[in-house]
Order: sequence, then C-alpha cells, then structure tokens
Amino acid sequence: MIAGLEPVTSGQILIDGNDVTNTPPANRRIAMVFQSYALYLHLTVRGNICFSMSLAGMSKSVQNQRADQVAKLLQLEALMERRPAQLSGGQRQRVAIGRALVREPQVFLFDEPLSNLDALLRVQMRLELAKLHQTLKTTMIYVTHDQVEAMTLTDKIVVLDRGAIAHSGSPLELYNSPANRFVAAFIGSPAMNFMPATIKSANGNLLALSLAGDSTLNVTARKPLANAQTKAVEAGIRPEHLHLLAPDDKLALLVGKTAVVEQLGNTTYAYIDTPAGQLIVEADSSLPKAPGKHVGIAIDASHVHIFNPEGNAI
Repeated sequence: MIAGLEPVTSGQILIDGNDVTNTPPANRRIAMVFQSYALYLHLTVRGNICFSMSLAGMSKSVQNQRADQVAKLLQLEALMERRPAQLSGGQRQRVAIGRALVREPQVFLFDEPLSNLDALLRVQMRLELAKLHQTLKTTMIYVTHDQVEAMTLTDKIVVLDRGAIAHSGSPLELYNSPANRFVAAFIGSPAMNFMPATIKSANGNLLALSLAGDSTLNVTARKPLANAQTKAVEAGIRPEHLHLLAPDDKLALLVGKTAVVEQLGNTTYAYIDTPAGQLIVEADSSLPKAPGKHVGIAIDASHVHIFNPEGNAI
C-alpha cells in the first residue's frame, strides 16, 4: 500500500507530511526492493541500475558515476555488463538493491532483500545497509523474518499478528518487555521458554508462582493485579536467564535431564526435559555434549514474564 501497488481501504499514507494515499506510484518518490528481484532480463546490470535515472532524463555521465559507486558498494564491478540470466540469486538481489539506491528516494521499501544471499554476504550487506541509513537519514521500511536483521538494523520494530499490530517499539523494548506471548515468542533466537504456572498469592505486583514439580517462584509483575485470586498463567523466561546447576543444588527450582546440547563455539544451548516441559538454557561453552545427564535449573526471577490465558503480559 505504501508503494501504491495495493488499494487503501481506510486510513491515510503520509510521506513527510504529504498525503500520498491516492498518488500514483511513480510520483511517490519511493524505491522498492522486491524479494523476487524483478529485474529487466533484456538489460545488463548497468542498464538495470541506471534504468530509473534514464527515465528521469539524467545525463549518461551522471548515470554511470552513480552506477559505479553503487557497484563498488555491492561488489558488482565485474558484473556490470552481464545480464540477469548470467547471475546467481545473490548477485541478482544485489542488482535490485543497487537499482533502488541510485534513485535517492524519500522512502526505501525492502521486502526481505537479503534472504537470497549467502551467510557471509548477508552480514556484509546488513552492515552496508546500516551505514547507508546513517549516511542518507532516509526512512527505510524493512520486512524480515530474520531475528538478527530485525534487532540490529532497526530503530523501531512493528510486529504484525494476523494483520493487526501486536506491538511496536524499539528492538530492546520488544525483547525485554513484550506486550504479549506472540511477541515474546517471535522476538529472540532461540525463542523464549514458556512454562505453565499458577498464581498462589499476590500482594500488589508481588506474585508467588507455583511451577510444575511443586516449586515456588517469587516474581514482580509490571503492575499490581486487580484480582489476586489463584489462577492459571504462563511464565516466560529467555534461555540466557536460566542457569544450570547440580541437581541437588538448593538454588535449583527445576530438575531435568539433558536431551540435546548444541555447541556453537562462543556459547552452548542445552535442551532440558523438565516437569515444566522442554526448556532451552544458554550455558557455558565448555558444557559437555552428553545427553541424559541430570541437571538443576535456576531461574532469574527478575527476568520472568507472566502472561494471562489470553496471552497478554501481566
């Protein structure tokens, strides 16, 4: 809808304060990078990058100068005379990004632009896009399912759930204080752990939670509960806020058995089967890769999130 490719059924679209709801797409001063490249197959890489500048009547020298700058940024110098059929998927997407960059629009629209790139180039392009935004100070709207892209590139994240805004805010706000269970599960990799729990007692915003295995966890809700009666809730805790202990350690609230241990070099993720379900724990990188080992789990109560049966954060 922002691009003008879909009709708007209600509301307005404002770009720099100007209502463009009914403005033709060509006059909106936006540039879109499609996930599926959408390159002109009969044009060379240079021709694709220069196409919009050619339509705008820019001189050949200016077109070539901008195209060469973009080519250097995107590592396309050696490919400028090739056609899209002679390029890999990652190279085609870089051409599509370059075609948007040379237009210098008011708004950039990116539809998962890095999803077809290999891992190393994805990291490099992510850094280049971040530098580009810092240089141009231009609004960029970026659709992605990649957690790292969402957390590192953005000033503001808008999480959509079945067409409605579930939560919007800064990356750390969504990570540390998700508005509901959907956002809590969506933001973060590995995902947040969820455990069934029951509120045993409540004193203002101080809650005593009963977890599986008859252990009690004292937590602080974000605001006092209006109704303090016992009720079923769900406790959420991220892997980095769980700690492995000896199974007989008095600080262990849960005892479980390791199912899988993933060693990533700088950190380790342990999947622990417990009475509260399988939990993911971020552990020390030296944790042995030994399934079937009994361990205790301590919970950092200051980072526990409580969700009511409707999935909203308490």
